[in-house]
Amino acid sequence: MSSGMHWWIVLLVVGNTLGMWWLIWWASRPRTGEAAVGDVTGHTWDDDLQEYNNPLPRWWLWLFYITIGFTAIYLAVYPGLGKFGGLFGWSQESQYQTEVDRAEDTYGPIFASYAGQDIEVLSKDPEALQVGQRLYVTYCAQCHGSDAKGARGFPNLSDTVWNWGGTPEAIKTSILQGRMGVMPPFGPVLGEEGTENVAHYVVSLSGRESDATKAAAGKALFDTQCVACHMPDGTGNQALGAPNLTDDVWLYGGSLKTVIATLTGGRNGQMPAHQQFLGDDKSHVIAAYIYGLSQPK
Repeated sequence: MSSGMHWWIVLLVVGNTLGMWWLIWWASRPRTGEAAVGDVTGHTWDDDLQEYNNPLPRWWLWLFYITIGFTAIYLAVYPGLGKFGGLFGWSQESQYQTEVDRAEDTYGPIFASYAGQDIEVLSKDPEALQVGQRLYVTYCAQCHGSDAKGARGFPNLSDTVWNWGGTPEAIKTSILQGRMGVMPPFGPVLGEEGTENVAHYVVSLSGRESDATKAAAGKALFDTQCVACHMPDGTGNQALGAPNLTDDVWLYGGSLKTVIATLTGGRNGQMPAHQQFLGDDKSHVIAAYIYGLSQPK
């Protein structure tokens, strides 16, 4: 925070606090010539409705002053005046770190005990799976769904199809380091007709209905433009995150229109890294839970 912003905040807070005190004092002070307490002020409506001088009870008025006094004490003890940290030195960062450290002291040994076990073995431990499920729901369900079946652009984690590999080690690596899936746009390279032909060939690989003539023309283009990532037979390459095009599982949709859109404009998908956020031990338990979802029951 700059020095100018610091003093601007101090001015606003102190000015508003003093302004509230002045307003209460000004509104409650006696005025020359006003009616005595309990007397009619002279304001009359419809000959019967009259206004009396009945000020607030003193105890009620003092409550306002007490709240202003509490404001002054709070601002002296806790942050609230720009860069001034308060006499107690409290901060939201230190409070957060204290809670994190307390949780680590309580649950750290539990996660450490799980981290010493093989993921495949851990995936069959009911207690560990309950812990992994809670972590998954907290940190992963926002994208992949509470049932881990994913959504458009977010892969299904409960089947046997994996773009980056479904081994325990590959799953944990995806959690810790994240993944960056990039499908470059081929519209400018293939042209409108070429893009449509390749799309027909791609959908034919998974057994979907396509135009045989266009698919044949698209194969020639596929063999020159797409095989580097998706392999000559279209089964993909997990080392690059290039999906298998023959299994009829689609991250963004497998209709002809969607495939054309994917070829034309490309796709960009990112799985953020959780190494610094979750750490190795928690990621180990989540990986065991996810790995267990994809295994035959």
